[in-house]
Amino acid sequence: MVAILVGILSIAGYYTARPGAANVFLNPTNLTNDVAENMSYFAIMAVGLTCVIVTGGIDISVAAVMAMSALGGAWILPKLFAPDAPGWEVIPVAIIVTVGIGLVCGLINGLLVVGLDMHPFIVTLGTLSIYRGIDIRIPPQATLPLSDLVIPRSFGEHFIKWRVVVGTARLTPVPLIVTLLVVLFGWFFLSKTVAGRETYAVGGNEEAARFSGLRTGLVKLRVYVISGMTAGVAGMVMLGYYQAASSNSADGYELMVVAASVVGGASLLGGRGSAVGALLGALIIAMIGDGITLFADTRDRMIIVGVLIIVAVAIDGWAQKLRIRRMAAGKTI
Repeated sequence: MVAILVGILSIAGYYTARPGAANVFLNPTNLTNDVAENMSYFAIMAVGLTCVIVTGGIDISVAAVMAMSALGGAWILPKLFAPDAPGWEVIPVAIIVTVGIGLVCGLINGLLVVGLDMHPFIVTLGTLSIYRGIDIRIPPQATLPLSDLVIPRSFGEHFIKWRVVVGTARLTPVPLIVTLLVVLFGWFFLSKTVAGRETYAVGGNEEAARFSGLRTGLVKLRVYVISGMTAGVAGMVMLGYYQAASSNSADGYELMVVAASVVGGASLLGGRGSAVGALLGALIIAMIGDGITLFADTRDRMIIVGVLIIVAVAIDGWAQKLRIRRMAAGKTI
């Protein structure tokens, strides 16, 4: 799918480029500063969301948590540090603040899902509204930091937005590096740990997992905390890249993150999904968005993403029924 999409966009970029100009899609600046930047936000949150989806849950509050984490960092960092404060002081605090806010929000989500025994969609729909309301209500103005304050350069310009000049292109590699580290963490957690196997077990059959002695409530709580933390990491990257945050930051990103997880192979029925799949799904969503920006009407973006979600879920449901029929046929034989 990724290779096909790259081929289509490359051909479109070749035929729409001005004579003598470079392919607008394959331009290094476009690939690293547009595709990779957008992909980083979606992929980071999709890794955490995939962990939730594997248990059969859902978390649609991730974008609001991302915005809250970025706003928290934009509020605290300029108050604690001067613009020229050294990175060894600023960066650890920035990570603790943004990821810590995400952790708390994820913990609240998990406690509500487990404690109230309600469907996670309803719970996170409610917390989505609450967190987004806090994003709008609490800051003294819509955009932070305040006009007389700035994000320390050691965190923004010299860390997250650090650029490498390659020929005529100015590349920003740190968001992609952070994304790959998060994907590596997600892969290790789901594939190589006991906690990861418990996550798949709960998603595959929660009742069987409970009767086998697993603390299913703890397993669910853990994945919501992970989802909140990855949203916090995404907020940290956004804050450093733009060196500001606003009340409507990441507005609508929850749809993109869900699409990235589902297109990447996570089953909304639970029991299946991977961090690498989340990365590939986010790459597909980011490339589609970039292709629409370059070659089509941007108003069609949400329509296409919605169609992708429906198609991916339909294919997953069809594949699930086919597996059940094969298993039934095998038992009959």
